[in-house]
Amino acid sequence: MRYAIFSDIHSNLEALEAVLEAYQKEGIDKYLCIGDVVGYGADPQTCIDKVNSVAMITVAGNHDWAVVDLFPPDNFNPLPKEAIFWTKKHLPENGKAFLRALKLIYVIENFVLVHSSLDNPQNFNYLTNVCDCAASFELLKSNVCFIGHTHVPGIFIQDKQGNSYYENQDYIEIEPQNKYIINVGSVGQPRDSNPAAVYCIYDTDKKQVQIKRIDYDVQTARKKIIEAGLPRFLGDRLILRK
Repeated sequence: MRYAIFSDIHSNLEALEAVLEAYQKEGIDKYLCIGDVVGYGADPQTCIDKVNSVAMITVAGNHDWAVVDLFPPDNFNPLPKEAIFWTKKHLPENGKAFLRALKLIYVIENFVLVHSSLDNPQNFNYLTNVCDCAASFELLKSNVCFIGHTHVPGIFIQDKQGNSYYENQDYIEIEPQNKYIINVGSVGQPRDSNPAAVYCIYDTDKKQVQIKRIDYDVQTARKKIIEAGLPRFLGDRLILRK
């Protein structure tokens, strides 16, 4: 089975369309979304509709839940918080109903999807280093967990001796004796010095994970954010490199 696994679209329609077009060339069997369909960008409902049309499951992200009052907006910095209120104002009820129905964790085959962490997923904690992952590795009963949330792709590995380490790579073969927490990066707002949209493919037959990039019309996405009245920085950030 070949799974398309993607996260953190953040209402960026141009990035999402580019990723879905790229997936069409990959022989994908099933699509899975790891949350934050909305937030930051100018096309929340259209992105919800596109994700809902292809993904067999979408788990909840912090922005998704915040828009429908399931996660406190006060947990966000001022600009993301402003985008949450903008999205809440502009999103129709059917879009809100979609977000309201999203669950925090989903288990499929022998792997798990969660937006942030397996421990207290409702708090949407960030896994940015090996120490952050300790509790999630402890709770992980299968050997692969896919996450998003940080907008930075990468792979945390725990070997059979319990040693954990981080790999910044875009391809890995899953070894049955290890556990893996794989961050699939962000479709709509990467934050690792590369503005190209990020997406992931998991081949469960070959036990292979690939993280890929694709360019998209970032200038149009930026312009739409600014013209929608969202904070200009949220558009400018799409083209910024560290």
